[in-house]
Amino acid sequence: MADTLTFTLDTGDGQGGDVVIKLRPDLAPGHVARITELATEGFYDGVVFHRVIPGFMAQGGDPTGTGTSGSKKPNLKQEFSSEPHVRGVCSMARTSDPNSANSQFFIVFDDATFLDRQYTVWGQVSEGMEHVDALPKGEPPRNPGKIVKATVN
Repeated sequence: MADTLTFTLDTGDGQGGDVVIKLRPDLAPGHVARITELATEGFYDGVVFHRVIPGFMAQGGDPTGTGTSGSKKPNLKQEFSSEPHVRGVCSMARTSDPNSANSQFFIVFDDATFLDRQYTVWGQVSEGMEHVDALPKGEPPRNPGKIVKATVN
C-alpha cells in the first residue's frame, strides 16, 4: 500500500505549530492534486486564515487575504462525496457555483453535516487540531493567523 500523503501547515511558533492533514485522494483526486501542486509551488506560504468562525470553521488559501481571490489556475470541478463534515475535516471553499473551487479551503471546528455533498472533502486533520482551535477569530480576524509554510509529504 502506498504511503499516506500529508499536507502540513506550519502556523508558526508564536501561536501555533504544525497542523498535519491526511490527504484523501480516494475522495477527491483532482482537489488533492491541486493542493499538492500549490503547496509545492509555495503558494500557501504566508497566506492568512481570513475567516475564522468559532464553532464552525477556519478558512484560508486566498493570497490576498480577503476571501475574494484564488490561484491563477483554472477552477476545479466538484468532487462531492458522502464523507461527513465533522471536526477536523478539510474541504474546499467555493462560490455558489459548485465548480468554482480553486485554492481556498476550510477546516471544520465542529460537526457541520449541513455541508455534506455540497463541498469537496479532501483531507482530515490527524495532528495539531489544537493549533486550528487557537487561530484568532473573526471575519476577518484583527490579527489573523497564517500559514508560515505549507508542505506535502
